[in-house]
Amino acid sequence: MSKETIATPSHGGVETEAVSADYFANRQLKQGAAGWILLIGLGVAYVISGDYAGWNFGLAQGGWGGMFIATLLMATMYLCMCFSLAELSSMIPTAGGGYGFTRTAFGPWGGFLTGTAILIEYAIAPAAIACFIGAYCESLFGVGGWIIYLVFYVVFIGIHILGAGEALKLMFAITAVAAIALGVYIVAMAPHFQVANLFDIPATDAKGASSFLPFGYLGIWAALPYGIWFFLAVEGVPLAAEETKDPKRDLPRGLIGAVLVLLVFAGLILLVGPGAAGAQSLVASGNPLVESLVKVYGGSTWMSQFVNLVGLAGLIASFFSIIYAYSRQIFALSRAGYLPRSLSLTNRNKAPVMALIVPGIIGFGLSLTGQGDLLILVAVFGATLSYVLMMAAHITLRSRRPDMPRPYRTPGGVLTSSVALVLAAVALVACFLVDLRVVIGAAVIYALFIAYFALYSRHHLVSGTPEEEFAAIQAAEQSLR
Repeated sequence: MSKETIATPSHGGVETEAVSADYFANRQLKQGAAGWILLIGLGVAYVISGDYAGWNFGLAQGGWGGMFIATLLMATMYLCMCFSLAELSSMIPTAGGGYGFTRTAFGPWGGFLTGTAILIEYAIAPAAIACFIGAYCESLFGVGGWIIYLVFYVVFIGIHILGAGEALKLMFAITAVAAIALGVYIVAMAPHFQVANLFDIPATDAKGASSFLPFGYLGIWAALPYGIWFFLAVEGVPLAAEETKDPKRDLPRGLIGAVLVLLVFAGLILLVGPGAAGAQSLVASGNPLVESLVKVYGGSTWMSQFVNLVGLAGLIASFFSIIYAYSRQIFALSRAGYLPRSLSLTNRNKAPVMALIVPGIIGFGLSLTGQGDLLILVAVFGATLSYVLMMAAHITLRSRRPDMPRPYRTPGGVLTSSVALVLAAVALVACFLVDLRVVIGAAVIYALFIAYFALYSRHHLVSGTPEEEFAAIQAAEQSLR
């Protein structure tokens, strides 16, 4: 592979290298694999496991009232953010997603900081979901633990290696089944709803404590990371840009359609689950929907068995789809030289094999901790950090590049993205309230990524990638004005 080093100190001291045509020929994704309906399915698939397990840990932090307010705030954040990302994705439709947006707004450093924050989110989230899959399998089949984690990682990474078109269609089908099971759950629990059940967690002596807020005002803040779990990773839809039929049209439709579906599910699950079974009974459950059905109906029924079985499909949908997301984020960062270039090599099915396998090995190792609630916290740390940077990119590009083509424009403009930015910053700080050690550990991992970029990869970036070319064209146009 021939290459030529070209210094570009104007962009934070980075250097790029020209590569041969073979470099990109060996790093191609399957184009035209998804339309906007599949993208809505992908967005819901990323998140639907959050309806089945994980959100309920927020009840232990803030009670039902604290969790309700936290979810309302995070729903507002995600709605505003998805409107903002819809604009950015229509402007900059590349596989880098958030990395591509901030690369254009802030240069290579901004792109790298965002891309690695997203990578922490997507690499850790499947490990948390694997823990919940283990709990569901234990309930269904009497088998859980490491063997279940390993089987699911091997099988679903293997399916992704077969190709994106097949994987996306299978994800859509699994997600549809999981959504039907949520509907069955909501209908089954609604007749047993009682307002008093929402407030059965005893009030503590914390400031502002009441039956509505048993852990006081601070409980709202501590519940924010778990309110996020109802929506975490929906922002990954733009990662499918280079595999989408018409990205400038389909990406905004996919993002907004997915978040609207998720808003409905989040509101109904948070209301009928604790409202029928009692909030106290769900605070530490690994499979809260099934346990709440068993409690309400006095034992196992066809409904609880159905939701348990299909609930596993919901967890699988998110597990499966977030593997897709982390592989595309790594693919884009590796192709551009931010991460080792071997990670972006694709096979004959146009699947980035090493970008699928390497994070899978790391995620499997983390799943062995069995600490799904703490792994959620690490994923939320990476997510909220990336949200702050992406919303800052939206505001910056509106200000500095007002003439850039925007096939879709965010309703409310920078006001909308500013609301999302502020709420994301609040949620980021909230992570430190739950378990300081875990978040510090995540920050150390993030710092190691930054050190790698500062000491090595910033001197070996690749010219000619879609993200780099797009940024170069915009910079040239700006200099002519």
